[in-house]
Amino acid sequence: MILIDPKNNSERENYKLLIGSIIPRPIAFVTTKSEQGVINGAPFSYFNIVSSNPPMISLAIQRPNGRLKDTARHIHHQQQFVIHIVDEDNVEQVNETAASLPVTESELARTNFTLVDSQQIAVPGIQEAKIRMECRLVQSVPLMNGEEQTGDLFIGEVVQFHIDEAIYHEGRIDPRKLNAVSRLAGSNYAKVGEIFSIERPQ
Repeated sequence: MILIDPKNNSERENYKLLIGSIIPRPIAFVTTKSEQGVINGAPFSYFNIVSSNPPMISLAIQRPNGRLKDTARHIHHQQQFVIHIVDEDNVEQVNETAASLPVTESELARTNFTLVDSQQIAVPGIQEAKIRMECRLVQSVPLMNGEEQTGDLFIGEVVQFHIDEAIYHEGRIDPRKLNAVSRLAGSNYAKVGEIFSIERPQ
């Protein structure tokens, strides 16, 4: 085994080890609203489930060079956001929103996505996503490197699910019909491959 002390690595070196090791990672396409009312859309793969009682998700957003990203700024301000699951049908357009644009411009202008009003919050979602979750911010945890804040960990409670009827059956979601994609390292993504079952021991 190769032994690597992360304290001896640069941030970029640790980043490559993490994103190459922790795979596949689910992708959240997040819509938020700026103070000026501009709708922002951006993908993030530091994203997962926290709890089912109540339903909660986590979203970590880095601060490059200490700078707060637009999505993080909007979540701090509005305390609301919408999570969309990225799938094979929308991944190309989601990728377009990863462009770095001024806060006054919406990344959604680079796509053919259709905005749709939310039920419980003021931030709209994307109609084309098979799954979207309206979220309210529960907690924001600063991620620190010594005295410097290098990121924000957001815990959001899901206050409304929107699920395409075509992928939903008797309380369950069909993974094949959802066709979610996941993030690997670099420019690489993965589709759902072979599905197998292992029974848990009693």
